Amino acid sequence: MPRHFAIVPAAGSGARFGAEKPKQYLDLLGRPLIYHTLAALLACQDIERVWVVISPDDAEWNRHDWSALGSRLEVLRCGGATRADSVGNGLQAAAMVATENDWILVHDAARPCIGPEMLARMIRELADDPVGGILAVPVADTLKRADAAQRIAATEPRDGLWQAQTPQMFRYGLLCEALEKCRAVTDEAGAVEALGHAPKLVLGDATNLKVTYPADLALAAMILRGRK
Repeated sequence: MPRHFAIVPAAGSGARFGAEKPKQYLDLLGRPLIYHTLAALLACQDIERVWVVISPDDAEWNRHDWSALGSRLEVLRCGGATRADSVGNGLQAAAMVATENDWILVHDAARPCIGPEMLARMIRELADDPVGGILAVPVADTLKRADAAQRIAATEPRDGLWQAQTPQMFRYGLLCEALEKCRAVTDEAGAVEALGHAPKLVLGDATNLKVTYPADLALAAMILRGRK
């Protein structure tokens, strides 16, 4: 049976957030934001190991206690300049244990509210899928395209549009090939699409938000408090 592993790229600086430290280390309910992300992945017993990929010169990681997360968490100090670089480096390190048909779930460090039901649904729905897929939600808001003066240039139809989330789950061999051939992407699905495949959309949840701006951090805290 194929096994499941997770990679969490966490070498970014979080420049859009505007904080003094990378946003993955910002306080969220008394813990670093990324602690909640990793804890959620490790709570899924189908995932055998979680690799968190940080920058080689990351000085913040060792300032925190991660021992409660257990031995299934492994830190890789091989983060690259881009997300694709970090995931690619994580895949190289995973070669020691992962086989071509094993599943890799790539999850954003700044999505701390991923719930167990979402992970279970993804693993269940993609178990026999020939390609793999991503968590996503249908676009609900009206979409406007702006011109250079920040005025509305057009209203875009939203039919068939989905907002991509993570985890994004693909076979180890396919994901290695995809990222080797196409690094100029913003997510793993884009690289797989570039090979001519059509990843499946698995229904996610709006609570699986990505913390990008300060208001998102407050919303994540509300979601996590509500679950407790």
